[in-house]
Amino acid sequence: MSIDLEHRYSGKVRDLYTVDDAHMLMVASDRVSVFDVILPNLVPGKGRVLTALSTWWFADTEHLVANHLVSSDPADFPAGVGPEAAGRSMLVQVTDPIRLECVARGYLFGSAWSDYQATGSVQGHALPSGLRQAEQLPAPLFTPTTKAEGSHDLPLTDVEAAALVGDDLFEQVRDLTLMIYAFGAEHAQRNGIILADTKVEFGVLGEQVILIDEVLTPDSSRYWPADEYRIGTSPPSFDKQFVRDHYQSIGWDKKPPVPEVPADVIAGTRARYVEAYERITGLAFDTWYGDDT
Repeated sequence: MSIDLEHRYSGKVRDLYTVDDAHMLMVASDRVSVFDVILPNLVPGKGRVLTALSTWWFADTEHLVANHLVSSDPADFPAGVGPEAAGRSMLVQVTDPIRLECVARGYLFGSAWSDYQATGSVQGHALPSGLRQAEQLPAPLFTPTTKAEGSHDLPLTDVEAAALVGDDLFEQVRDLTLMIYAFGAEHAQRNGIILADTKVEFGVLGEQVILIDEVLTPDSSRYWPADEYRIGTSPPSFDKQFVRDHYQSIGWDKKPPVPEVPADVIAGTRARYVEAYERITGLAFDTWYGDDT
């Protein structure tokens, strides 16, 4: 990809480039990461879906919390950014990131289900006995993790998270995370989709806490089709669970080397991402900027 800007950082999915002291270009690749491992195969168009859906949700949630997005329109990008960045890039404000992964859960699934089976609670939150996998929780939970560089994020109790960032900041991000989850879940439900959980990130700009990175995408959220949801199962999903389920089915030990992703899993994953975008936004994905090349 042709981007004549200073490279700032590469994560599992996104690459960051410096525009000036106050702005950067955030480029979403087609890389896929599961179990904190980047897979050897790309999912064509995945980065464009993440950017398109984040752009839509940033606009739809800005009455709840300010965000870092300046523009996703390629016409607003600085000189030196090639046309292949269109559709997968956002011009954003630079913030001081808060070092927490902020997770809201409305359903008992994934690591929360494993924690509940072992302890009867989720990250220090006591829950009623007898709950089943994928069951809706009595109330959404805030379950933060560390934001680790190059290693696994670690679950935190509320007390541990508050100790990392301070009581006031912890309360702000907890309340904002649960507010974003509730808003996203209600909208998704109206479109026949269950938002099981989501992860958001925040930064500080001046003295204001704002939403950064991505929001309510299939990478950062677990979406289930409501008509196929069943308690006690691993529901079909619009997110990376499709890929996770494949690797679990072949017994991969989550260590290198990573087996190749079959073509049908790649195609199925892309289709799920696109369907999530179209059902949530009511827009046709083929009208979004750029293409899959």
